[in-house]
Amino acid sequence: MAKVCPGEAPQVPSVTPDLSSKRKTYTIWMKSLVCNTNGCTVYNSSGQIVYRVDNYDRKCSNEVLLMNLQGKLLYTIRKKKLQAFERWDGYKWSGSCKFNKEEKPWFQVKRCSRMLMGSLACQITVGFEKYWIVRLTGKTTAGFRIVDIDGGVVAEAKKKLSSSGIVLGEDVLTLEMETRMDHSLIMAIVTAYGSICRKM
Repeated sequence: MAKVCPGEAPQVPSVTPDLSSKRKTYTIWMKSLVCNTNGCTVYNSSGQIVYRVDNYDRKCSNEVLLMNLQGKLLYTIRKKKLQAFERWDGYKWSGSCKFNKEEKPWFQVKRCSRMLMGSLACQITVGFEKYWIVRLTGKTTAGFRIVDIDGGVVAEAKKKLSSSGIVLGEDVLTLEMETRMDHSLIMAIVTAYGSICRKM
C-alpha cells in the first residue's frame, strides 16, 4: 500500500463549497494503531498523528472511542436503538471514569432515509445547531460533506489522491475542515458516520 502521509422532510441545503486557506487538511487512514482492533488513525498535514479511533470490542460495535495520540479520551460515541431507527450519541470526555446514563449527549447523529432524503445521509444536532452529512459520488470524489443549515461546507472528506492523481486506496481519505470549527468535534461526528456506514 502507498505510504499514508498528507501532502417534514427537510430540503437538501444548497451547498456552498469554500476550499480556501481557512481550512486545515487531515488524512484519515481506516486502520487502528492497536493490533487486532478496528478503528482509524488521523494525521495532520505534517504527517503527525493527531487523533485515533479504537474499537477494542469488534467491528460495528455499539461504542467507539476517539482519542488523541497520547490516548487521552476525547469523545465516547454510543449507538442508541430507537424502534426502527438508529441514533449515535457523542459524549464529550469530562474526566469522570463513570458513564452517567442521565448525561445529555454533546451531539447526536441520525441516519436519514435514502428514499426520502436523496443525498442527505444524516442529520446532526449539536446543542441548538443543526448540520447535515451530504453524500458525494464519483470514482475519485466519493466521500461526504458536513454542511450547516445554510449549506456552508464545514468539513469535506474524499478519497485521497497521490500527486499524480492516483487513488491511494479505499481506506485512505483526505479530510478538510474549517479552522473556526472544533476539530475534535468534527472528528467525533466523522467517527459516528463511519460507524453508521459499518466502517469501524
